[in-house]
Amino acid sequence: MVKKVDHIGIAVKDLDETLKFYTDVLGMDLQGTEVVEEQKVKVAFLPIGDTEMELLESTDKEGPIARYIEKKGEGVQHIAYRVDDIEKAIEEMKAKGIRMIDEKPRYGAGGAKIAFLHPKSTHGVLVELCQRD
Repeated sequence: MVKKVDHIGIAVKDLDETLKFYTDVLGMDLQGTEVVEEQKVKVAFLPIGDTEMELLESTDKEGPIARYIEKKGEGVQHIAYRVDDIEKAIEEMKAKGIRMIDEKPRYGAGGAKIAFLHPKSTHGVLVELCQRD
């Protein structure tokens, strides 16, 4: 079902400041940014190999990334796995007893269809399923 790691999402307080580390220190290239209003987040895309890092800055103090940082601090927030058919993958997860945050796919950054699995079903890791056409 899972094809590869699509991206790793990293929650950050200050996107511009954090980008300096990834571009100036690690030498990664910024591919671009996108605001995803639905998720109250600004995303910076940093490709590496056949995957990418996504830096996530909240655009709202009540947004999910702001709440995550308040509770756990900055750092790895989720790991996204690429699937070919997200609807089928969601149904398979539910059939296997996995608790879903998203019962149906929603829009994610970069035009992806995404769905999150609840960390209580994944041994504490927030897992995202991700389909890109």
